[in-house]
Amino acid sequence: MFKGGNQVKPSDNNSPDRLNRIVEGTEVTGNIKTESNIRIDGILNGNLHTSGRLVIGPSGFIKGEITCGNADVEGTIEGNIHVSNILTLRSSAKVQGNIVTGKIVIENGADFDGNCRMANGKDVSELAKDLPELETEEEPSVVY
Repeated sequence: MFKGGNQVKPSDNNSPDRLNRIVEGTEVTGNIKTESNIRIDGILNGNLHTSGRLVIGPSGFIKGEITCGNADVEGTIEGNIHVSNILTLRSSAKVQGNIVTGKIVIENGADFDGNCRMANGKDVSELAKDLPELETEEEPSVVY
């Protein structure tokens, strides 16, 4: 009835079964570290680290440092972003902070205020050390 060859291994961090999610209406204060993919539609006040893919939905808001493998941003970020592979800023994205990434895609309409460095095969974390510190406000500038 079921064939074993089509099963997803639990250790596969990119598996849809291993998606972490913060839904709209949820606010988290603190740092998040995960090896799996994560989607933020709520608010995160803290740093986020994942070796997987980060998706920030249209209502998503992160105030803190972000380190991830890939990122697709539709919401708002106030903080520096370090993406090993591809960062995509959708038309509704608003980013205030410095970016270090392997590759970047910016759609027409995206709002970005900061510096950007392309890794070009170099270690993203090494390039991030040279960027200026981000000055942030005490309170998030986004109201929901």
